[in-house]
Amino acid sequence: MALTLSCGLATSLDSHEHARIAEELGYDTAWMFDTAPVCADVWMQLGRAADRTGRIRLATGVLAPALRHPITTANAISTLVSIAGRDRVAVGVGSGFSGAIVTGQRPSKWSYVAAYIETVRALLRGETVPWEGSSVKLLHGPLTGPDRPIDVPFLVAADGPKGMAVARELADGAIGAFAPHRGWDWSMVMAQGTVLDEGEDPGSQRVLDAGGPGAAIMLHYAVEFNGVNQLPFDATGWANAYSDVPADTRHLVLHEGHGVFVSAVDRPFIDGDILAKSGMALSAGAWRDKVDALEAGGATEVTYTPSGPDVPHELEAFMKAVTS
Repeated sequence: MALTLSCGLATSLDSHEHARIAEELGYDTAWMFDTAPVCADVWMQLGRAADRTGRIRLATGVLAPALRHPITTANAISTLVSIAGRDRVAVGVGSGFSGAIVTGQRPSKWSYVAAYIETVRALLRGETVPWEGSSVKLLHGPLTGPDRPIDVPFLVAADGPKGMAVARELADGAIGAFAPHRGWDWSMVMAQGTVLDEGEDPGSQRVLDAGGPGAAIMLHYAVEFNGVNQLPFDATGWANAYSDVPADTRHLVLHEGHGVFVSAVDRPFIDGDILAKSGMALSAGAWRDKVDALEAGGATEVTYTPSGPDVPHELEAFMKAVTS
């Protein structure tokens, strides 16, 4: 299977237009974030993107199950299928690192994620299924939803053994946040950062704005899961900047701007050296090497996730870098 190139979008008020641009540039799929406290609504923007595009696949990247009842998710999938068609919809599901943690919750247990996926898929088949002590079913008629059964691919975002077990049992593909999963016909891996122009300083304002959010996500993940010492840069002082934030609001401060912009707390610690060491500011040649390495590692799809104020520029620069 040839490697495909897709884009991941921190869902904004412009993501429908960014999906249209991505389609023109040749991206295979537009994956949109489900981070409700930070981003625009993922289903609203996927629906708007469906109206503006004709080829690109539209997908959640990824859903946080704790945020929505299964009937709400099944209804959203059904509605998107009615606009875009079954062949252009995919559903990425995770345990909710960003989507749940930014609301003060911990990631869902994988047993809950598995039950959630099974329930949503059953609802899309038109079945009556139990959920939390009640029976639920999509009751759409011909005026309110497409015919069932509705079969769209599901991918599971996981890196540990429990999540991968759920993926092997229930999913059509696997999503890796940091590295691809070998042995899958559909193995998508995320890649974040910016493409340096020839001779561009990694510490320039443009690069800081475009690459900084990715470095901040690495720090935020490490703080949440006690991995600060495993980062490719010294982040001790940076992590300590959050030590005095009250526990009941730390998640709000820590994840402000998640994947979109660099917060006031993070900005003093992000410089060109951090971006270079974290891989968030790479030359065109280095990006080609990185994509080649991801493919060699088992990826069938690399999803470039740009940040900063000029997403169309980032999408064009990345596509040009890795295909020229």
